[in-house]
Amino acid sequence: MFKITSRWLSVTSLLLLFMGLPFQTVLADQGDPPARVARLSVIQGKLSFQPAGESQWSEVSVNRTVSTGDRLYTDQQSRAELEVGSFAVRLSETTDLTVANLNDQLLQLGLGQGSIRVSVYDLPPNNTVEIDTPNGALTLEQNGSYRVDIAPDGNSTFVTVIAGRLEVTGGDLRQDVGAGRTVQLTGTGPIAVASAARPQPDDFDRWCADRDRRIEQYRSAKYVSRDVPGAEDLDEYGTWRNEPEYGPVWVPARVAPDWVPYRVGHWAWIEPWGWTWVDDEPWGFVPFHYGRWAHLGPIWCWVPGPVVVRPVYAPALVAFVGGGGFHIGIGIGIQAWFPLGPREPFVPWYHYGPTYLHQVNVTNVRNVNITNINVTNINYANRGVATTAVSGDAFRGGRSVSQSMVRVNQHDLAQARVIPHPDVTPARTAVFGGRNVAAPPVRAASVTRPEAGARGQAPAARSYPTAAPSGSRSTPPTSGRFGVPAGNSPTTVARPAPSTAGRFAGPPSTPPRAFVTRNPVPQQSVPFTNREPALSSHPGRPLEPQQVQNLRKGQAAGPMKDREVIPHAEKAEKGSRSAPKAAPREGGGRQKR
Repeated sequence: MFKITSRWLSVTSLLLLFMGLPFQTVLADQGDPPARVARLSVIQGKLSFQPAGESQWSEVSVNRTVSTGDRLYTDQQSRAELEVGSFAVRLSETTDLTVANLNDQLLQLGLGQGSIRVSVYDLPPNNTVEIDTPNGALTLEQNGSYRVDIAPDGNSTFVTVIAGRLEVTGGDLRQDVGAGRTVQLTGTGPIAVASAARPQPDDFDRWCADRDRRIEQYRSAKYVSRDVPGAEDLDEYGTWRNEPEYGPVWVPARVAPDWVPYRVGHWAWIEPWGWTWVDDEPWGFVPFHYGRWAHLGPIWCWVPGPVVVRPVYAPALVAFVGGGGFHIGIGIGIQAWFPLGPREPFVPWYHYGPTYLHQVNVTNVRNVNITNINVTNINYANRGVATTAVSGDAFRGGRSVSQSMVRVNQHDLAQARVIPHPDVTPARTAVFGGRNVAAPPVRAASVTRPEAGARGQAPAARSYPTAAPSGSRSTPPTSGRFGVPAGNSPTTVARPAPSTAGRFAGPPSTPPRAFVTRNPVPQQSVPFTNREPALSSHPGRPLEPQQVQNLRKGQAAGPMKDREVIPHAEKAEKGSRSAPKAAPREGGGRQKR
């Protein structure tokens, strides 16, 4: 076990205060995983999913955490929704969308084909929402609602500002589009911009408006930050009550009498966090990535923690148990965990900077003096009533937990120690989150390597997946959603052609197609097959940033440099039953070599 000294956390707290830096900025500066993620909140019909860095497509379930590089495709007569803090992104049918970049300041989307509608409920200072299309980059500048359609022929983009304001950019072009306007973008060198008739709302617009009303009017906002994706589901699926010890708590409705948190769902391997919980309940996102669970008599209740401005996402707020003394009657290969209770600290099993451990706990625990956390000899409240165990194979493959459970002997459970993470290397099925499916009718992902620009210039832009509609090209329609009023042909804006430093070209074997972008896109993720050998050398831990960078260069990953703050159980057994202390260095939860 380890001990976080009050001196260290007091120092970091004061630094944050006196530096006057926004909380999210500090997180980003320390190489932490993003505090903000996207939740796959709605699937209607068939949705295909391609994890970052992969070429294979798969099925995916609601409540999947979506992050940088992930790609979605909705089939015919299908829809989907992503919730990203105070933003919502909705996909109409036959839509190909890539989350090109998602961090605490930027949401960058790449629309290859189809239609999306983006709602911005609150645009925090220094935050950017960007939609990249083949004909221009769109920067959303105000709260509002925006619709973007790629024409069926793939040669033009229609942009409708229902409410708010955005800026179209490409090369030297900068043009504002205000509320109530629709414009058509064509070409790339130069870009042609023309006013177009605003289309009448269709079924997709009406569905999006209904979803907006649901999010804007939910009652649970009194208890949960509006920056937490999925908090509106709490209204429909449970009730709030006040507990003297914890304050407002949420009690799920319509669950089985023997229901236990983190038992109805599966584990997935999602970078950069590694093992991540995906719950099957329709409301099962917020209570499993924020706050804590308390067992009060016969019921479970979720303790949300303080309503903070910028909550920090966690992949699963659990503690894992195991070690050489942990036997459950059927031998080795058992993985077990239990939900953390109020005031019990969460210890990440992935790379993070010196302030992250403080922030991920202070934003998820109510009424706790974070400067005095001490996890030595913790009496975990839920350990005896909510430990869940499955076989190692079921865990590794991301299989349904409720269908793979094994019985835990209470005596053996009492002998088990808290361990830093499961010692399990993920199978491909845990990475993809579902069974493989045939590739949808989109262009294969581009994997062009970045090339350095001239001295003093930024590197050339890096590619991310592009798509083209299936079938042959057709003449652009002149009416309907993609129509242009008679006599109002596109007007070419006299601008130089966009530079290649702002565009992402497809591979030479495909027809010319590129996204025009404003912000640079991160490097391609390393495919799982390239990461798997390095992951196997330390099962259960995702690779550290320098290891990923080494793999991108074609080099060996190299050793891990972070020291785990909870020693492995097998190492602890060489000494006394109490695990040896691993004192973190001043200013960080992990020792850097």
